[in-house]
Amino acid sequence: MKCREAILVRIFIKEGERREGKPLYKFITELCKERGVAGVTVFRGILGYGKTGELHSQRLLGISSDLPVVVEIIDCEEKIEEVLPEISSLVEGGLITLEKVRIIRYN
Repeated sequence: MKCREAILVRIFIKEGERREGKPLYKFITELCKERGVAGVTVFRGILGYGKTGELHSQRLLGISSDLPVVVEIIDCEEKIEEVLPEISSLVEGGLITLEKVRIIRYN
């Protein structure tokens, strides 16, 4: 990544969402890697809620598949604009945000 200003994309989805037999977060990560996007990180939340107001949390005696997951994608604006339509079409029930960020260091 050779830009000083970049775009950070955040995608808020549920852990159990799938595309083509894979977790959606993994599908998006692999897609970004194939398209040459600078970086992707996936975070698993321990508690959250969204549009419906329903709390999603890990069950005391089991594992929940509806935990919140945040996929962060970062690259120059041109690359994000190139891949965002494809990524957006994959996210049926979630939230996608964009923000401009300043790159301080990228090694």
